[in-house]
Amino acid sequence: MRKMWGIVLLAGVFILSACSQNQDTNQAASAQSQNDPFYRMPQVAAFDAKSSDIGEDRVLKTEQMSAIFGVEGGKDASPELTWSGAPEGTKSYAVTMYDPDAPTGSGFWHWAVINIPANVTSLPTGAGDEGGAKLPEGAIQLPNDARAARYIGAAPPAGDGPHRYYIVVHALDVEDIGVTAEDTPALLGFNMLSHTLGRAVIEASAEVK
Repeated sequence: MRKMWGIVLLAGVFILSACSQNQDTNQAASAQSQNDPFYRMPQVAAFDAKSSDIGEDRVLKTEQMSAIFGVEGGKDASPELTWSGAPEGTKSYAVTMYDPDAPTGSGFWHWAVINIPANVTSLPTGAGDEGGAKLPEGAIQLPNDARAARYIGAAPPAGDGPHRYYIVVHALDVEDIGVTAEDTPALLGFNMLSHTLGRAVIEASAEVK
């Protein structure tokens, strides 16, 4: 009888352990999915974007890192972007770059450009410089989370491991998304919620050791 109870107790411990491991796994998966900036967004059409400044390894080059935030060799140069296949009805584009892994509790917006005309399908390297001289006419850069209306390069804290950077071209059904040059990328995201026809996403990474 004691032997049987011992077997039952061992089985119970095994089941509890397995349940705990499954719960930990599910919590980790849930946390990871919620750290995806599109986790709770409505699904939209996907189209293609590429960058000659981001290789097949999807690691940002030093030029796309931030000298402003003290990264050695960084140039705060926004990456070249080319896109194609946007959905029919696209009337403008917005381009954003976001780090969901920044240790801020809210991620970090590095770049946001709005009101890019629908006939534009590329931006050159450095288009996000201060003043935006290389941006198409009518396009506006919003202040990023450093409160600078320009591109701020990647600058993950040293030793924090690799961070993900979502560089996204948003195809919109309006010519003017209805935010001002003083508004935040978060407000832009809210306004785009009901006007996004498609997204072209490049996920890159960067690390400072």
